[in-house]
Amino acid sequence: MILTSQVSKPQDLPRRKTLSNPSNGSLKSNSFGALNQKEPPPLHKLRKGPARDALTKRNYAKQSDVRDGQKSPASGQPFKALKMQRALTPVSYSKRNQVKEITEDRSSFNDFHLLSEIRSSISSQVFNGREDTSPSPIQRLAIPVLLSKNKETKIQECLLAAETGSGKTLAYLLPVIDAVKRAEKEERQRGEFQSPSEIKQASRDALFDLYKTPSPTTNHTSTSSGRPKAIILVPTAELVEQVGSTLKLLSHTIKFRSALLSSSYSGQVIRSRLFSPSGVDILVSTPHLLASILTSDPNVVSRVTHLVIDEADSLLDRSFSPTTREVWDRAQPSLKQLILCSATIPRNLNSFLEKFCPNITRLATPNLHAIPRRVQLSVVSIEGEPYKGKRDVACADLIWKLGTGREESYDEGSKHERDDVMRVIVFVNERETSDEIARFLQSEGIDAVALNRDSIARGQSMDVLADFTGASNKKTDHDAEETEKSRGSQRRVLQNVKVLVMTDIGSRGIDTLEVKNVILYHVPHTSIDFIHRLGRVGRMGRRGRGFVLVGKNDRKDIVKEVRTGMFMGKALI
Repeated sequence: MILTSQVSKPQDLPRRKTLSNPSNGSLKSNSFGALNQKEPPPLHKLRKGPARDALTKRNYAKQSDVRDGQKSPASGQPFKALKMQRALTPVSYSKRNQVKEITEDRSSFNDFHLLSEIRSSISSQVFNGREDTSPSPIQRLAIPVLLSKNKETKIQECLLAAETGSGKTLAYLLPVIDAVKRAEKEERQRGEFQSPSEIKQASRDALFDLYKTPSPTTNHTSTSSGRPKAIILVPTAELVEQVGSTLKLLSHTIKFRSALLSSSYSGQVIRSRLFSPSGVDILVSTPHLLASILTSDPNVVSRVTHLVIDEADSLLDRSFSPTTREVWDRAQPSLKQLILCSATIPRNLNSFLEKFCPNITRLATPNLHAIPRRVQLSVVSIEGEPYKGKRDVACADLIWKLGTGREESYDEGSKHERDDVMRVIVFVNERETSDEIARFLQSEGIDAVALNRDSIARGQSMDVLADFTGASNKKTDHDAEETEKSRGSQRRVLQNVKVLVMTDIGSRGIDTLEVKNVILYHVPHTSIDFIHRLGRVGRMGRRGRGFVLVGKNDRKDIVKEVRTGMFMGKALI
């Protein structure tokens, strides 16, 4: 090998070109120029092209996540895929901890400044003599505030927000009844109050004088006839009955008059209840029915001092809001206290309150927007064997396992006695699906019935719920024998199990204390639906279990995040 003669001479090699002004942190043009950079270059220093567009999109996504109160996926936020949570209004954990400190000192109903007859009726009537009668967190938080605001002269507005099954109904009923009874005592002192016996005697005199019964267009015998002092608005007829049952229990010892109005009753019954000669103190009704009554007799709300809007997230949405606002506006002149009650605070409700009730007092429990940890959520995969993607078959098989004790449940232990009935709720996303699933479960030997808006329109909802909860005996043994014959003698029948298939119409406010198992036939659309559907179990401190059927096209990541949030005890927001 021979070397060239110029090997020892130095060579002047051309310098490699770099970007202008390399001292400002910009990238060099060669492959190794940016290895020692400590910070990324400014976005405007990058060259145009696909790389810049991709980086711009990533930065914009990060900024939008921060604006919405969420961290980027790289930060370890447990709710990366649960974008549905953005429908809820966030509540900081600092406020939640403050509420815990406030409610720790209130461990008994005797700590509240309620009338003595009301305090004695709580344990004897509502709790039926049970030893453990301590108030729930929302009751500890709301009752003292509502009682103190009853004494103020200007209109007071309060929002009660607590998880499902936490006792919100009693939290607003006790202060309302207390205000009604105190107003009654003031009327008695002024000589304006009439006892029921005096009202009946005056009614008899009016019959002889006028030869006709009092009507809404004539002067009423009692000043409280058709003129309630408190109105409670609820979205459905089922909730009217539920709130009315609590009022009836308390009225045995407290002695006040209540009336229940809904589409389940005839016009004659509604008229006789509202315009009863003995009067009415507390009226429970749906907004549409009460609004229709106000068109013919607007003076029905002339003496209303307390207005309660239960399930406010439903009654103040697009469908109910115009009618609810109509009742609200008509009662405004005499109103002293407005109480909104809800299990969730959606963003649309939050916007409504900021616009129309900017000074409202918000009373939210620490576990708001959280599914109770006493509720366990199990995932049932319907892919592959044995279901092969058939969701209805998986649902029927799961119910059979629950009914025969092959699947763990929390129905008073893992097994129920033969004389007891296990009650299971199946939630679906579409109304049409509920009837189909109910018929399929019936063909599989399961006592199932559907509840949706069609059954409510036909006036069958009360009978369906009564049969499911065991309050009705309309289903006779003869009907059961005919049903079994129609299925054929060879078909198996699941005993002591009742199944109710329904949409979200049954997930709002209806008391399902005896239900320990809930099946989510479809993955819910929003986190609000998750909260309300799983809130049908685990009520009043009891344990419960939910099952979600997950198929090929379902969002498994969302279900995983909900389970993680439940396990960690965190809110879904």
